[in-house]
Amino acid sequence: MPRRLPAPTREQAVARFEELYDASYRDVLAYLLRRTQQPDQAADLVADVFTAVWRRIGDVPPGDQARPWVFGVARHVLANHRRGARRVNALSARLRSELRETTVVHPGLGEIGEIGAVFRSLSDQDQEILALAGWEELDAGQIAVALGCARGTARVRLHRARNRFARALRRAGLEIDGGPAPSAATRRTTTVRGATS
Repeated sequence: MPRRLPAPTREQAVARFEELYDASYRDVLAYLLRRTQQPDQAADLVADVFTAVWRRIGDVPPGDQARPWVFGVARHVLANHRRGARRVNALSARLRSELRETTVVHPGLGEIGEIGAVFRSLSDQDQEILALAGWEELDAGQIAVALGCARGTARVRLHRARNRFARALRRAGLEIDGGPAPSAATRRTTTVRGATS
């Protein structure tokens, strides 16, 4: 196992980083461009590479071994990026599949667009408090914590937001069901009634 060198001073670290950056930036960028074939992505990745190099500046081997070491960092950054992209793509595919299934399984989806339009017409503050109550299923005390206000204030804001939403729904000609709040699964797929009851 190679001996670890003593930690460089701040000035030594900056000088070493600048030397590595000047000597290898173009080559690392070209490497990443060849591997990704996307200039924007390569630019982001090269920034990540040199961020990692800076964090590990004390681990950079001396002499001719520094350049290949930087390419090793670039290879790891690229591999991490690709793993992350695969996870995002898999999650996106799963979510698209779930949304397609939800659309087929649940009736009444035509109302979602209308209700959503009414909901989006509310102020940001009303949308936030209704979403916390109806979608996130927070009670007045929890909403107070989330909003950073007193419980009584949260209760009043929620009451007023529900009333404004109910009036807006009536103006849009949408029937309001005063029954119990729907389950979380129903709320995700059919209405935001739970915010108005």
